[in-house]
Amino acid sequence: MAGIPFFGRLSFREYATLLLGLIFLLFEGIISVLTAAMPNEVINYFYGKSKRIFDYVSPKAAGSPHSKHHQEQAAFVERIRAARNFEELCLLQGYTPEEHVVRTSDGYLLGIHRLPSKKGEGRARPGRRSNKPVVYLHHGLLMNSEIWVCLTDEQRCLPFVLVEKGFDVWLGNNRGNKYSKKSMTLSPDSNKFWDFSIDNLCMSDIPETLQYILDVTQPPSGKLSYIGFSQGSAQAFAALSVHPQLNDKLSVFIAIAPAFSPKGLATEIVDAFMKTSPNMLFLFFGRKAILPSTIMWQSILYPPIFVKIIDAALIFLFRWYSRKISPNQKLAAYAHLYSFASVKSVVHWFQIMRTGVFQMYDDDALSWYGGNFYHPAKFPTFNIATPIVLLYGDSDSLVDIEKMRTQLPADTVSVALEGYEHIDCLWGENVHIDVIPKVVEALKEFKSEKDRFP
Repeated sequence: MAGIPFFGRLSFREYATLLLGLIFLLFEGIISVLTAAMPNEVINYFYGKSKRIFDYVSPKAAGSPHSKHHQEQAAFVERIRAARNFEELCLLQGYTPEEHVVRTSDGYLLGIHRLPSKKGEGRARPGRRSNKPVVYLHHGLLMNSEIWVCLTDEQRCLPFVLVEKGFDVWLGNNRGNKYSKKSMTLSPDSNKFWDFSIDNLCMSDIPETLQYILDVTQPPSGKLSYIGFSQGSAQAFAALSVHPQLNDKLSVFIAIAPAFSPKGLATEIVDAFMKTSPNMLFLFFGRKAILPSTIMWQSILYPPIFVKIIDAALIFLFRWYSRKISPNQKLAAYAHLYSFASVKSVVHWFQIMRTGVFQMYDDDALSWYGGNFYHPAKFPTFNIATPIVLLYGDSDSLVDIEKMRTQLPADTVSVALEGYEHIDCLWGENVHIDVIPKVVEALKEFKSEKDRFP
């Protein structure tokens, strides 16, 4: 499309996007100020109003909502929803976690969690080796470690199942999220703090976190097992491909709902626009954390309304209907779904979607010269030596399993989860039947001979 005369090279569409982006940024700025200044009385007022609206427009549930069982279940769901942090979520199920801090080479402080003991077991010397096989779990984009432990049933909670089977379980967090919003040199209020993409997560956060865990636990084999969900798997693909020595420290890499080179978003107009100009996201969201106002909306909206909004957004963007996740599980878990992430990380994903290649961040994406003279570096995933197991939903719009397999070693194992979408793999009603046994089986199959398998 022709550019606007005199004003430069931007097209009419890009100018319109710029205007909308400025309006959106202004709105986000106002929301951020209101969030910081809003007293509890105002939050409670909007919360109450939204509850009355929901009760008015929603049909009453059938059955016996006042039965003792229903009341106990509803009370437990509410306790999970209202839990303020990882520790409170674990204590609800009878587990006592440890907290650790990893300092990256570029000065970020990453809060990570450990579940070293079975329910009811105390530890005389916290923070020491446990002589158990070690397993590490990592969350997805816009998430934190809470997503693993906010389930309404202990048997469906992968970390708790692994702890009971005798594993020393660790859960990581990306820089910038709820547990890692700290740096020795940068302020979270600065753009520089948020100037990171998947490159930084795989170059520093993942390998340095894993090394810290190995230093603390000192397993006989010198290895641990890695379980990643969504972007948590992408970070492992990337890290293992650029750090050959890291492959010697993992027994197996299990990718749940693996992210690699997604086809794109389900809504065509949004997908086409973002693929055409990924950097336009900076105009919409700035260069810090993406969608920080989510926290305010979560505070002032009655939880069932917030659930409806999240459901609608997942359907609009990805065609995920989440039918395998129960209403109670959504109510409990959606409150723990969002955490801070950089806009640059999301831009990175749209660059990957645009090219269809699992590549490093393109710092020169707006350059005028063509592909014959410039080619962003790809993550050399075919070189990964660690055994890989892919557990993917065959109804997941973000997983292109055939394309993924062409970019991974030939001995990669892939297992389809029938009827599963993306988040179903975490919170589905039957993950204790369809997902968790496959994870345990893979851990057992690829165990190190020097580690005593539970």
